[in-house]
Amino acid sequence: MNSIVAAPPRAIVHRTSGRSHGPITRLMSPGDLGQLCKPFVFLDRFAFKADAMQRGFGMHPHSGIATLTYMIEGEVVYEDTTGQSGTLPSGGMEWMQAGHGVWHDARPVGGAPIQGFQLWVALPPAQENAPAHSVYLAPRDLPREGPALVLLGQHGAARSSVASPAGMNYLAVQLKDQERWRYTPPAGHTVAWLAVSSGSLSAGGNVDAGEMVVFQESGQAIDIVARGATSFVLGSAVKHPHDLVMGHYSVHTSKAALEKGEKEIQRIGALLQQEGRLA
Repeated sequence: MNSIVAAPPRAIVHRTSGRSHGPITRLMSPGDLGQLCKPFVFLDRFAFKADAMQRGFGMHPHSGIATLTYMIEGEVVYEDTTGQSGTLPSGGMEWMQAGHGVWHDARPVGGAPIQGFQLWVALPPAQENAPAHSVYLAPRDLPREGPALVLLGQHGAARSSVASPAGMNYLAVQLKDQERWRYTPPAGHTVAWLAVSSGSLSAGGNVDAGEMVVFQESGQAIDIVARGATSFVLGSAVKHPHDLVMGHYSVHTSKAALEKGEKEIQRIGALLQQEGRLA
């Protein structure tokens, strides 16, 4: 009689609670876990009362990357130098593909609490110095597969409308107490991590609210059990094969590409100063 041996859980190889600066907790940077998780190179978790940050994040630049801001709670007014402006509602997301350079800002609306995640994605050489563009999606525009909203990529039958670089998924997941969920990454997605915003879960080890974990590089599925009502984000991807060449607000694949991006950032910044839009 043959017995079936269950596969061991995919191991957690790194765990962090990040470094907090007021209401913002940096869970991943290009100089630390970003080296393991690239193309995902930066992750901030933010949670604050709107009246504690009335000025918002301030107009600031990026190049060489795309940023994705997912609003779990609260609303922000946004503007960017591609010409976009408006209100990003609770449950919505912003995809800002900085390319060769862009500046953007976001400010809280009303007095409601604000919380969410901001992710940076390293762009491939063909896109890192391309023209900037941005996409703002309301909650109704985010496709769902079971308990998972598909922010980037495809999961099951649900595909994001964002034209992100190939070979990556980014999901926002909500589970009920004791609910079980298995994530099977697409072929080649050896990079995988998750970060819990509320509640706690078991995934080859316990992960509590405020923690981020990185899984061993493999194609193995990730089995998750919620411990109470739990919300988290999860990323998986084909490993970014390029070096991370860093500026203050930028990540590129080479020094020459970084210099090109910084030159464009400076040009746009000078125009913003002339217009009185920078402090």
